[in-house]
Amino acid sequence: MWGVWLSVPDPALPNARNASGPHRAVVFGAAGTALTVDERAFFRDADPLGFILFRRNCDTPEQVRALVAEMRAAVGRADAPVLIDQEGGRVARMRPPHWPAFPPMRAFGDLAARDAAAGREAARINARLLALMLADCGVTVDCAPVCDVPVEGAHDIIGDRAFSGDPARVADLARATCEGLIAGGVLPVVKHLPGHGRAFTDSHAELPVVDAPRAALEATDFAPFRALADMPLGMVAHVVMKAIDPDRPASTSATVVRDVVRGAPIGFDGLLFSDDLSMGALAGGMRGRAEAVLAAGLDVVLHCNGVMEEMVAVAEGVPAMSGAAVRRWAKAEALREPAQPVDADDLRARLAELLGTPQV
Repeated sequence: MWGVWLSVPDPALPNARNASGPHRAVVFGAAGTALTVDERAFFRDADPLGFILFRRNCDTPEQVRALVAEMRAAVGRADAPVLIDQEGGRVARMRPPHWPAFPPMRAFGDLAARDAAAGREAARINARLLALMLADCGVTVDCAPVCDVPVEGAHDIIGDRAFSGDPARVADLARATCEGLIAGGVLPVVKHLPGHGRAFTDSHAELPVVDAPRAALEATDFAPFRALADMPLGMVAHVVMKAIDPDRPASTSATVVRDVVRGAPIGFDGLLFSDDLSMGALAGGMRGRAEAVLAAGLDVVLHCNGVMEEMVAVAEGVPAMSGAAVRRWAKAEALREPAQPVDADDLRARLAELLGTPQV
Protein backbone atom coordinates (compact mmCIF):
# COMPACT_ATOMS: atom_id res chain seq x y z
CA MET A 1 0.00 0.00 0.00
CA TRP A 2 2.65 2.47 1.01
CA GLY A 3 4.85 1.56 -1.93
CA VAL A 4 2.25 3.01 -4.30
CA TRP A 5 2.05 6.19 -2.28
CA LEU A 6 5.83 6.52 -2.37
CA SER A 7 5.84 6.46 -6.13
CA VAL A 8 2.88 8.78 -6.79
CA PRO A 9 2.13 11.66 -4.40
CA ASP A 10 -1.59 11.66 -3.56
CA PRO A 11 -3.08 15.15 -3.94
CA ALA A 12 -5.75 14.22 -1.40
CA LEU A 13 -3.09 13.99 1.29
CA PRO A 14 -2.32 17.16 3.24
CA ASN A 15 0.64 18.99 1.71
CA ALA A 16 1.36 16.44 -1.03
CA ARG A 17 4.77 17.70 -2.14
CA ASN A 18 4.56 21.41 -2.85
CA ALA A 19 7.98 22.90 -3.30
CA SER A 20 6.69 26.46 -3.04
CA GLY A 21 4.56 25.97 0.08
CA PRO A 22 5.29 25.30 3.74
CA HIS A 23 6.77 21.94 4.59
CA ARG A 24 4.93 19.18 6.40
CA ALA A 25 4.85 19.74 10.17
CA VAL A 26 6.94 16.70 11.03
CA VAL A 27 10.54 15.65 11.64
CA PHE A 28 11.36 12.05 10.69
CA GLY A 29 14.11 9.60 11.55
CA ALA A 30 15.71 7.05 9.23
CA ALA A 31 16.34 3.36 9.76
CA GLY A 32 20.09 3.12 9.26
CA THR A 33 23.38 4.68 8.26
CA ALA A 34 22.26 5.49 4.69
CA LEU A 35 18.87 6.12 3.11
CA THR A 36 17.14 3.30 1.30
CA VAL A 37 15.48 3.82 -2.08
CA ASP A 38 12.07 3.76 -0.38
CA GLU A 39 13.15 6.31 2.24
CA ARG A 40 14.43 8.70 -0.40
CA ALA A 41 11.15 8.46 -2.31
CA PHE A 42 9.05 8.80 0.85
CA PHE A 43 10.93 11.84 2.12
CA ARG A 44 10.76 13.47 -1.32
CA ASP A 45 6.99 13.11 -1.43
CA ALA A 46 6.24 13.75 2.26
CA ASP A 47 8.47 16.85 2.41
CA PRO A 48 9.03 16.92 6.20
CA LEU A 49 10.42 20.03 7.85
CA GLY A 50 13.54 18.04 8.68
CA PHE A 51 15.17 14.94 10.15
CA ILE A 52 16.54 13.56 13.41
CA LEU A 53 19.54 11.27 13.96
CA PHE A 54 19.82 8.48 16.51
CA ARG A 55 22.60 6.12 17.53
CA ARG A 56 21.69 3.69 14.74
CA ASN A 57 22.38 6.46 12.22
CA CYS A 58 25.84 7.46 13.49
CA ASP A 59 28.88 5.34 12.64
CA THR A 60 31.69 7.67 11.54
CA PRO A 61 31.93 11.41 10.80
CA GLU A 62 32.23 10.75 7.07
CA GLN A 63 29.17 8.50 7.11
CA VAL A 64 27.07 11.01 9.09
CA ARG A 65 28.02 13.81 6.71
CA ALA A 66 26.96 11.63 3.77
CA LEU A 67 23.66 10.66 5.44
CA VAL A 68 22.85 14.29 6.27
CA ALA A 69 23.56 15.23 2.66
CA GLU A 70 21.30 12.41 1.45
CA MET A 71 18.48 13.56 3.71
CA ARG A 72 18.69 17.13 2.46
CA ALA A 73 18.93 15.98 -1.16
CA ALA A 74 15.80 13.87 -0.71
CA VAL A 75 13.72 16.96 0.11
CA GLY A 76 15.66 19.25 -2.22
CA ARG A 77 16.63 21.69 0.54
CA ALA A 78 20.22 22.29 1.58
CA ASP A 79 18.94 24.07 4.70
CA ALA A 80 16.56 21.35 5.94
CA PRO A 81 17.20 21.07 9.70
CA VAL A 82 18.87 17.96 11.04
CA LEU A 83 18.30 17.32 14.76
CA ILE A 84 20.06 15.10 17.28
CA ASP A 85 19.87 14.36 21.01
CA GLN A 86 23.45 15.09 22.02
CA GLU A 87 23.24 16.13 25.65
CA GLY A 88 26.40 14.51 26.99
CA GLY A 89 26.63 11.69 29.48
CA ARG A 90 24.36 8.75 28.69
CA VAL A 91 22.32 10.63 26.08
CA ALA A 92 24.74 10.86 23.18
CA ARG A 93 24.07 9.58 19.68
CA MET A 94 27.60 10.35 18.47
CA ARG A 95 30.04 8.44 20.68
CA PRO A 96 33.69 7.40 21.01
CA PRO A 97 35.88 6.31 19.34
CA HIS A 98 34.93 8.66 16.49
CA TRP A 99 33.61 11.47 18.67
CA PRO A 100 34.61 12.64 22.15
CA ALA A 101 32.53 11.86 25.23
CA PHE A 102 30.99 14.86 26.96
CA PRO A 103 29.97 15.04 30.64
CA PRO A 104 26.36 14.84 31.80
CA MET A 105 24.66 18.12 32.66
CA ARG A 106 24.83 17.34 36.37
CA ALA A 107 28.59 17.90 36.27
CA PHE A 108 27.97 21.59 35.57
CA GLY A 109 25.35 21.83 38.27
CA ASP A 110 27.75 20.34 40.80
CA LEU A 111 30.44 22.81 39.76
CA ALA A 112 27.99 25.73 39.91
CA ALA A 113 26.98 24.73 43.44
CA ARG A 114 30.59 25.47 44.44
CA ASP A 115 31.22 28.38 42.06
CA ALA A 116 28.32 29.78 40.03
CA ALA A 117 30.52 31.69 37.57
CA ALA A 118 32.74 28.67 36.91
CA GLY A 119 29.70 26.46 36.33
CA ARG A 120 28.25 28.93 33.89
CA GLU A 121 31.53 29.27 31.99
CA ALA A 122 32.00 25.51 31.83
CA ALA A 123 28.47 24.93 30.55
CA ARG A 124 28.91 27.49 27.82
CA ILE A 125 32.31 26.13 26.73
CA ASN A 126 30.96 22.57 26.76
CA ALA A 127 28.07 23.59 24.52
CA ARG A 128 30.41 25.45 22.18
CA LEU A 129 32.47 22.27 21.79
CA LEU A 130 29.32 20.20 21.27
CA ALA A 131 28.25 22.60 18.53
CA LEU A 132 31.66 22.38 16.89
CA MET A 133 31.34 18.59 16.72
CA LEU A 134 27.75 18.65 15.46
CA ALA A 135 28.22 21.37 12.88
CA ASP A 136 31.19 19.48 11.46
CA CYS A 137 28.74 16.72 10.48
CA GLY A 138 26.02 19.07 9.23
CA VAL A 139 23.75 18.80 12.28
CA THR A 140 22.01 22.12 12.93
CA VAL A 141 19.73 21.48 15.95
CA ASP A 142 20.61 19.87 19.29
CA CYS A 143 17.71 18.64 21.43
CA ALA A 144 19.31 20.07 24.56
CA PRO A 145 19.48 21.41 27.22
CA VAL A 146 17.33 19.45 29.65
CA CYS A 147 15.62 22.07 31.84
CA ASP A 148 13.75 19.63 34.08
CA VAL A 149 14.05 19.88 37.86
CA PRO A 150 14.26 16.37 39.35
CA VAL A 151 12.76 15.57 42.75
CA GLU A 152 13.76 12.94 45.27
CA GLY A 153 12.57 9.48 44.25
CA ALA A 154 11.72 10.39 40.64
CA HIS A 155 12.51 7.94 37.86
CA ASP A 156 16.14 8.05 36.74
CA ILE A 157 15.12 8.74 33.13
CA ILE A 158 16.08 12.35 33.92
CA GLY A 159 18.60 11.87 36.73
CA ASP A 160 22.01 13.32 35.89
CA ARG A 161 20.69 14.66 32.60
CA ALA A 162 19.38 17.54 34.73
CA PHE A 163 21.72 20.28 35.89
CA SER A 164 20.38 20.49 39.42
CA GLY A 165 17.41 20.28 41.76
CA ASP A 166 17.55 24.08 42.11
CA PRO A 167 15.32 25.75 39.47
CA ALA A 168 17.38 28.96 39.41
CA ARG A 169 20.61 27.02 38.85
CA VAL A 170 18.96 24.96 36.12
CA ALA A 171 17.84 28.14 34.36
CA ASP A 172 21.27 29.76 34.63
CA LEU A 173 23.18 26.77 33.26
CA ALA A 174 20.59 26.01 30.60
CA ARG A 175 20.88 29.56 29.29
CA ALA A 176 24.68 29.27 29.20
CA THR A 177 24.29 26.02 27.25
CA CYS A 178 21.89 27.62 24.78
CA GLU A 179 24.31 30.51 24.27
CA GLY A 180 27.19 28.14 23.60
CA LEU A 181 25.23 26.13 21.05
CA ILE A 182 23.96 29.21 19.24
CA ALA A 183 27.49 30.68 19.14
CA GLY A 184 28.55 27.47 17.41
CA GLY A 185 25.84 27.66 14.74
CA VAL A 186 23.55 25.05 16.32
CA LEU A 187 20.04 25.78 17.61
CA PRO A 188 19.12 24.49 21.10
CA VAL A 189 15.81 22.84 22.02
CA VAL A 190 14.82 23.40 25.64
CA LYS A 191 13.11 20.33 27.06
CA HIS A 192 10.88 18.83 28.39
CA LEU A 193 8.16 21.49 28.71
CA PRO A 194 6.41 22.01 31.09
CA GLY A 195 8.61 19.70 33.21
CA HIS A 196 9.53 16.01 33.43
CA GLY A 197 11.47 16.08 36.69
CA ARG A 198 8.64 14.78 38.90
CA ALA A 199 7.88 11.78 36.71
CA PHE A 200 8.07 8.47 38.59
CA THR A 201 7.92 6.42 35.39
CA ASP A 202 9.81 6.51 32.09
CA SER A 203 7.70 8.10 29.34
CA HIS A 204 9.57 5.99 26.79
CA ALA A 205 7.73 2.99 28.27
CA GLU A 206 4.54 4.32 29.91
CA LEU A 207 2.64 7.51 30.65
CA PRO A 208 3.89 9.36 33.75
CA VAL A 209 1.28 11.09 35.94
CA VAL A 210 2.38 13.99 38.16
CA ASP A 211 0.21 14.66 41.22
CA ALA A 212 1.88 17.85 42.46
CA PRO A 213 -0.33 20.90 43.10
CA ARG A 214 -0.24 23.76 40.63
CA ALA A 215 1.53 26.11 43.05
CA ALA A 216 4.42 23.67 43.40
CA LEU A 217 4.63 23.20 39.64
CA GLU A 218 4.73 26.94 39.02
CA ALA A 219 7.39 27.52 41.68
CA THR A 220 9.67 24.66 40.62
CA ASP A 221 8.96 22.76 37.41
CA PHE A 222 7.83 25.69 35.26
CA ALA A 223 10.45 28.15 36.56
CA PRO A 224 13.43 27.24 34.30
CA PHE A 225 11.20 27.24 31.22
CA ARG A 226 9.75 30.60 32.21
CA ALA A 227 13.30 31.97 32.51
CA LEU A 228 14.11 30.59 29.03
CA ALA A 229 10.85 31.60 27.35
CA ASP A 230 12.81 33.66 24.81
CA MET A 231 14.57 30.59 23.38
CA PRO A 232 13.69 29.66 19.78
CA LEU A 233 12.75 25.97 20.13
CA GLY A 234 11.15 23.78 22.78
CA MET A 235 10.04 20.18 23.22
CA VAL A 236 6.84 19.21 25.05
CA ALA A 237 6.72 16.12 27.24
CA HIS A 238 4.34 13.17 27.28
CA VAL A 239 3.53 13.73 30.97
CA VAL A 240 0.14 14.18 32.65
CA MET A 241 0.00 17.05 35.14
CA LYS A 242 -3.18 16.32 37.07
CA ALA A 243 -3.44 19.82 38.49
CA ILE A 244 -3.68 21.25 34.95
CA ASP A 245 -5.28 18.51 32.83
CA PRO A 246 -5.91 15.15 34.52
CA ASP A 247 -6.96 13.43 31.30
CA ARG A 248 -4.24 14.10 28.73
CA PRO A 249 -0.45 14.33 28.62
CA ALA A 250 0.96 17.81 28.08
CA SER A 251 1.86 17.00 24.47
CA THR A 252 -1.78 16.36 23.54
CA SER A 253 -3.43 18.80 25.95
CA ALA A 254 -4.67 22.08 24.52
CA THR A 255 -5.21 23.21 28.11
CA VAL A 256 -1.56 22.69 29.08
CA VAL A 257 -0.21 24.17 25.86
CA ARG A 258 -2.52 27.19 25.85
CA ASP A 259 -2.73 27.97 29.56
CA VAL A 260 0.73 26.94 30.77
CA VAL A 261 3.32 26.59 27.99
CA ARG A 262 2.10 29.53 25.89
CA GLY A 263 0.28 31.18 28.81
CA ALA A 264 1.47 33.24 31.75
CA PRO A 265 3.09 30.45 33.85
CA ILE A 266 5.78 29.96 31.18
CA GLY A 267 5.05 32.23 28.22
CA PHE A 268 7.11 30.31 25.65
CA ASP A 269 6.61 31.68 22.14
CA GLY A 270 9.20 29.65 20.24
CA LEU A 271 8.44 26.72 17.97
CA LEU A 272 7.19 23.66 19.86
CA PHE A 273 8.14 20.10 18.94
CA SER A 274 6.46 17.10 20.47
CA ASP A 275 8.56 14.45 22.14
CA ASP A 276 8.83 11.30 20.00
CA LEU A 277 5.42 10.01 18.88
CA SER A 278 6.61 6.40 19.06
CA MET A 279 7.21 6.51 22.83
CA GLY A 280 5.15 4.17 25.00
CA ALA A 281 3.53 7.06 26.90
CA LEU A 282 1.09 7.67 24.05
CA ALA A 283 -1.76 5.38 23.04
CA GLY A 284 -3.42 4.68 19.70
CA GLY A 285 -2.16 4.62 16.13
CA MET A 286 0.55 6.90 14.85
CA ARG A 287 -1.78 9.00 12.71
CA GLY A 288 -4.05 9.64 15.68
CA ARG A 289 -1.10 10.51 17.91
CA ALA A 290 0.17 13.04 15.37
CA GLU A 291 -3.24 14.59 14.93
CA ALA A 292 -3.71 14.89 18.71
CA VAL A 293 -0.36 16.63 19.15
CA LEU A 294 -1.10 19.21 16.46
CA ALA A 295 -4.67 19.72 17.71
CA ALA A 296 -3.23 20.57 21.13
CA GLY A 297 -1.34 23.49 19.61
CA LEU A 298 2.16 22.13 19.05
CA ASP A 299 3.90 23.20 15.84
CA VAL A 300 5.83 20.12 14.67
CA VAL A 301 5.64 16.43 15.56
CA LEU A 302 8.68 14.20 15.98
CA HIS A 303 8.62 10.61 14.76
CA CYS A 304 12.03 9.13 15.38
CA ASN A 305 12.21 5.34 14.99
CA GLY A 306 12.46 5.23 11.19
CA VAL A 307 9.76 2.54 10.78
CA MET A 308 8.32 3.12 7.32
CA GLU A 309 4.75 1.99 7.97
CA GLU A 310 4.53 4.31 10.97
CA MET A 311 6.01 7.25 9.06
CA VAL A 312 3.45 6.82 6.30
CA ALA A 313 0.63 6.86 8.87
CA VAL A 314 2.06 9.98 10.49
CA ALA A 315 2.39 11.75 7.14
CA GLU A 316 -1.24 10.98 6.36
CA GLY A 317 -2.30 12.85 9.50
CA VAL A 318 0.08 15.79 9.36
CA PRO A 319 -0.63 18.85 7.21
CA ALA A 320 1.66 21.63 6.14
CA MET A 321 3.09 23.77 8.91
CA SER A 322 0.71 26.48 10.08
CA GLY A 323 1.44 30.12 9.40
CA ALA A 324 2.41 30.61 13.04
CA ALA A 325 4.76 27.61 12.90
CA VAL A 326 6.39 28.91 9.73
CA ARG A 327 6.98 32.28 11.39
CA ARG A 328 8.39 30.65 14.52
CA TRP A 329 10.73 28.48 12.47
CA ALA A 330 11.93 31.47 10.45
CA LYS A 331 12.63 33.38 13.67
CA ALA A 332 14.61 30.42 15.02
CA GLU A 333 16.64 30.02 11.85
CA ALA A 334 17.49 33.72 11.90
CA LEU A 335 19.43 33.07 15.12
CA ARG A 336 21.56 30.37 13.52
CA GLU A 337 24.51 32.25 12.12
CA PRO A 338 27.79 30.72 10.97
CA ALA A 339 30.04 29.99 13.92
CA GLN A 340 33.02 32.23 14.48
CA PRO A 341 36.40 30.46 14.50
CA VAL A 342 37.58 29.26 17.91
CA ASP A 343 40.62 27.45 19.21
CA ALA A 344 39.08 24.12 20.16
CA ASP A 345 42.21 22.96 22.00
CA ASP A 346 42.14 26.06 24.19
CA LEU A 347 38.46 25.51 24.94
CA ARG A 348 39.03 21.85 25.83
CA ALA A 349 41.90 22.77 28.11
CA ARG A 350 39.85 25.43 29.89
CA LEU A 351 36.89 23.06 30.30
CA ALA A 352 39.13 20.38 31.77
CA GLU A 353 40.60 22.95 34.14
CA LEU A 354 37.16 24.07 35.31
CA LEU A 355 35.83 20.55 35.77
CA GLY A 356 39.07 19.07 37.10
CA THR A 357 38.95 16.28 34.53
CA PRO A 358 40.96 15.13 31.49
CA GLN A 359 40.28 17.00 28.26
CA VAL A 360 37.31 15.84 26.13
